[in-house]
Amino acid sequence: MKNRILFTAAMLATFTAFGQQQEGKKNIEKLCGCFEVQFKYAETFSPDEDYKYHSRENLAAGAELVVPVEVSDKKISLQHLLVISDTMVVKHWREDWTYENPELFVYKGDKTWEKTALKAADVKGKWTQTVWEVSEAPRYQGISQWYNTDGKTIWENTTDAPLPRREYSTRSDYNVLQRGNRIIINEEGWIHDQDNKKIIRENGTDKLLVEEKGVNSYKRLDDKQCAAGLAYWKKNKLYWAKVKAVWDDYMAKHNSITIKDKVDGKYLHEYLFAQAKDFATGKIKNAEIDASIKTSVEKFFTEAKQLATTK
Repeated sequence: MKNRILFTAAMLATFTAFGQQQEGKKNIEKLCGCFEVQFKYAETFSPDEDYKYHSRENLAAGAELVVPVEVSDKKISLQHLLVISDTMVVKHWREDWTYENPELFVYKGDKTWEKTALKAADVKGKWTQTVWEVSEAPRYQGISQWYNTDGKTIWENTTDAPLPRREYSTRSDYNVLQRGNRIIINEEGWIHDQDNKKIIRENGTDKLLVEEKGVNSYKRLDDKQCAAGLAYWKKNKLYWAKVKAVWDDYMAKHNSITIKDKVDGKYLHEYLFAQAKDFATGKIKNAEIDASIKTSVEKFFTEAKQLATTK
């Protein structure tokens, strides 16, 4: 009798985990499509009475296409593309969703990430979201279950990240963005709701500079309005797959990585976007592109961290 009860409990746990996996996959697939996007940010509170709040940001970015580039039962990779007009498309960020992911690259501050192993019990039934820069460089990872409440489908997590692109070129008064990420799927599309903390991290100590509220809305459009995005991706996906392969190889071999902010006055994405254009127009040949990409990306690796390899 006892064995039968244990067997039944084990089977129920298996079915529950499978249900969470399949439900999570369906939710992630709802993030795909053509959307009208709007990004809003406002600093809300600082413990420093003398802090000067930055102006609110209300960024209407036009349309954004989210394309599934890899789909399996345990991993879904989504590429974001900003469709500014019929003739202007900009590669945006990429997100990977992985079911029961056994390790994370945890952001420590100052463009340094450290690999951390997770216990099986801590990832059971959960999906990890990994967000990558436009250059395919790492940004942040978070892990959580999808759940339903009050008629809403939600995934939420708090994790550390580097400064967002909207700020890292204009300010340096903090070095960690502690992101409170909440993805809410609704009938119109989905919302990326954020409760963020801008933190000064020095010698293992955190000091709160200011809190921030962010609401990024994705309102579904007819797919025809993102046709230019699909055309762009068809033409450029091979190049960006090659860039991704360089990063995948490097991160697989290292337990800790540190990335330089600029090299010769340029960000990494500036090198790569120029290179992508040259490859698309035939200025750089297929036989040369892999070495060219590797040279560009490796300029930004910090040599001291390359010693921390996985054995």
